[in-house]
Amino acid sequence: MTIPAAGGIIFDDDGRLLLILRTTPPSALTWSVPGGKCESGESTAAACVREVAEETGLAVEVQRLAGRVVRAAPQGGVYVIDDFVCRVVSGELAAGDDAGDAGWFSRADLTRLSLAEGLFDALREWGLLPQ
Repeated sequence: MTIPAAGGIIFDDDGRLLLILRTTPPSALTWSVPGGKCESGESTAAACVREVAEETGLAVEVQRLAGRVVRAAPQGGVYVIDDFVCRVVSGELAAGDDAGDAGWFSRADLTRLSLAEGLFDALREWGLLPQ
């Protein structure tokens, strides 16, 4: 079974990347970009905007598709995740929904965090590692 999902790659004015601490599977207790599964009939871009708002309190605008990753789903099947580069249009950062924490992180910070599987490699491949 293929499960469509989306994620948001968002940088602040200092070039730091927005990450959330996941509290539920998959990737529980790891840091990742905000995102999640699409609702029925929802586009991946719309899911990205909704999930970012739910998990971070930030309203974003999708700028472009960064890339696609495929990850195993805990209940079987696979998540097909479209990751989008977004920009913040409003809101105040606050962890919400299934995010245990949220923050802005530099490239050096990423080496000290427990990241979701494949996140660092995907960002590097797409030329989107933070400064």
